[in-house]
Amino acid sequence: MQSKQRRTMVRLTGCWAICAAVLIANAQQPDAKTAAVAKPAMTVTVAQPQNQQLSQRLSANGTVAAWQEASVGAEIGGLRLTEVRVNVGDQVKAGQVLAVFTNDTVLAEINQAKAALNEAKAVASEAQANADRARALQPSGVISAQQFNKDVTAEATAKARVESAQANLAASELHLQKTQVRAPDNGVISARTASVGSVVALGSELFRLIRGNRLEWRADLVSSELFRIKPGQKVRITVASGAEVIGQVRMLAPTVDVQNRTGLVYVDLPASAQGLLKPGMFVRGEFEFGSSKALLLPQQSLVVRDGFQQVYVVGPDQRVKLLKVSVGRRQGDMIEITSGLPLDANVVVRGAGFLTAGDLVKVVP
Repeated sequence: MQSKQRRTMVRLTGCWAICAAVLIANAQQPDAKTAAVAKPAMTVTVAQPQNQQLSQRLSANGTVAAWQEASVGAEIGGLRLTEVRVNVGDQVKAGQVLAVFTNDTVLAEINQAKAALNEAKAVASEAQANADRARALQPSGVISAQQFNKDVTAEATAKARVESAQANLAASELHLQKTQVRAPDNGVISARTASVGSVVALGSELFRLIRGNRLEWRADLVSSELFRIKPGQKVRITVASGAEVIGQVRMLAPTVDVQNRTGLVYVDLPASAQGLLKPGMFVRGEFEFGSSKALLLPQQSLVVRDGFQQVYVVGPDQRVKLLKVSVGRRQGDMIEITSGLPLDANVVVRGAGFLTAGDLVKVVP
């Protein structure tokens, strides 16, 4: 009887142990209702890729320079500057007097040349009279052939001396003109070394002139990109202030630098750029090649993980997964996605940088 009671107690104890284990296991696993109310990791916004026309551009850096810069020098030497009429930045016209040299010495040379010319003319007049008399007497044989040749030769020599004196006078008058330094073309004075009172040597530079006040942008492009550029192509140049200037490609350099394998592209700048750009400025520009269709996303949606460009996509279960994508051109705050993204994907925009794959999110407008 005691053995039978003992066996009954063992069965009850085993039953209670099994029930306890089941209750503990159920307590450790959340039911479906509990799982359904799991809290999202973050509230995010989403966007779908947009097909838009995107301009095709090539960016480059370069230097603003004068289209042509003329050197204005002294065409006469050893004279003192008495007047300088222009300064750096002044607009000048072709033929305008920029500086004046003292002309006392040159005026004296002119007077001397005039006197020599008058003397030569007097000698020539006498020689011509003798030659005319000899020509009249030659048929009668009154004068010898030797005397006739002498008179005719003297006439020719006197005429040559008159021409030489006239040339000397013309040279002296030309020197007088060169005492006034004139602008060779319309433009703006970019540099000045002339100073009143200085004695200037022949050929010394006095001014530098930007011809026609024309500027150009000289863009550096790698040799592999030069073939895309054509004369007449439009270029959008951005100034430091944010203003934009539209230029036009004039020509490409015929050679490429052997050191860095880059070539120059010469871009004509409009007259309206004069107040915005100055020679020597380093600016950035974009060559335009028309437009093409592109799949765009906000740049904010792009995250960089392990060196790859990636985006988070929200699935039907409101959990995110990470997709690797390839990117292309940028326009404003949008970026082109070239591959790796479905057209109907819901891409996380705000909050993308704080997520990990598999996170539960709440999407708001």
